[in-house]
Amino acid sequence: MMAEDPPIRLRFAPSPTGALHIGGARTALYNWLATRHSGGELVLRIEDTDRERSTEENVEQILDAMRWLELSWDEGPVSQASRSERHGEALKRLLDSGAAYRDSATAKEVEAWKQEHGADRGYRGEPTDEPGAAVRLRVPDEGETVVEDLIRGPVSFPNRSYDDFVIARGDDSVLYNFAVAVDDAEMEITHVVRGDDHLSNTPKQLLVLAALGHAPPRYAHLPLLHGPDGRKLSKRHGAASVQELRDAGYLPAAVRNYLALLGWGADDDATLMSTEELVERFRIEDVGRAAAIFDEKKLRWINGRYMREMSLDEYTAAVASYLGREVDERLRAACEIAQEKAQTLAEVWPLIRFIFEPPVEDEKSWRKVMKEDAGALLGAAREVLAGIDEFDARTVEEALTPLPERFEVKPGRLYQSIRVAITGSTISPGIFESVAVLGRDESLARIDAAIARL
Repeated sequence: MMAEDPPIRLRFAPSPTGALHIGGARTALYNWLATRHSGGELVLRIEDTDRERSTEENVEQILDAMRWLELSWDEGPVSQASRSERHGEALKRLLDSGAAYRDSATAKEVEAWKQEHGADRGYRGEPTDEPGAAVRLRVPDEGETVVEDLIRGPVSFPNRSYDDFVIARGDDSVLYNFAVAVDDAEMEITHVVRGDDHLSNTPKQLLVLAALGHAPPRYAHLPLLHGPDGRKLSKRHGAASVQELRDAGYLPAAVRNYLALLGWGADDDATLMSTEELVERFRIEDVGRAAAIFDEKKLRWINGRYMREMSLDEYTAAVASYLGREVDERLRAACEIAQEKAQTLAEVWPLIRFIFEPPVEDEKSWRKVMKEDAGALLGAAREVLAGIDEFDARTVEEALTPLPERFEVKPGRLYQSIRVAITGSTISPGIFESVAVLGRDESLARIDAAIARL
């Protein structure tokens, strides 16, 4: 899949049995990057043949996650269940040709056959005309089925060890591996990029494709994601789905950047890359074989870098959208003083809430900061702030700077007292900027309230 190769056609094919988890999001991203790198096409196929677990709500969750990640598709979403007629036609061809047959053996009978013929040999059934019998694919006794994997290289599976596996139930409703193989062939998929938990399915799909006379696509099986503790990624490691990442305040571009690095990397080990750079540089063949580690701390760091590098207008718009607020000058001013502090959009509101609402008193902060001299310090600060003409960050700083020396205290004693008085907390954007954005009247009123409480 070099840049000079012909355009390719991939599919992202999630099962709508729940939200799009982070591993699935990385698979979607890799498929999207590969198609955009080659000028190819991406088909979104919803593998919804499990009718009990597949719901419209789950389908919408997947589409919502794809849209939020800004991963567009060129065809679909195609429901696999809607293609049942095509699956039935393919099944009939195999039955008519003898490549598949009906078999009424029960699970106990299959087990007994294996005990008689050896545990290392797959079950071979006896064709029957009995109504309601399942349909099995004939698997060759000799040779191997080889998966030519773009990441792992050739992976061989001895045919002898495989059962004549069931491809359709007694009512002729087809099973997963048969439906996937038919769909990949008829949708002219050239490359299948998916998690390596599907590797064991691939030889079965290759056998189906061979029986139908279709050339197989190229396969690439991605290493699974682990948490920092080396165990398979799950909710115990933090956010588990795309919606949880969105709710936690991450930016789509930062998530794309980080997910791309989970198994793949540029030759120069670059960490921060725009989506355009990812499209230009990404190649499936460069994905490593080892399990990749999802570390939310690193994602937070990347997200923080993205947030700090946004223009103020972009930053304000992102914060407004996340908070469900309108963009106005007050929010813009609040975002300006918080931009260097927050690593996620969720962290912005706690930093700027004091500008829009009365402070939420943190008793721990109050007890820590409001010591015996706090009243005198706040009184002096109130006096100088009330007397300045221009009320901006520079003049606020000039007015307050002489006070620590006058009272023979460290600057932090004064500034933390003011911070707790106006915000209720010891954590806020820069104190001079916070006072200026809050405004003279409200700053003085909150300082007065703090003095009265003391």
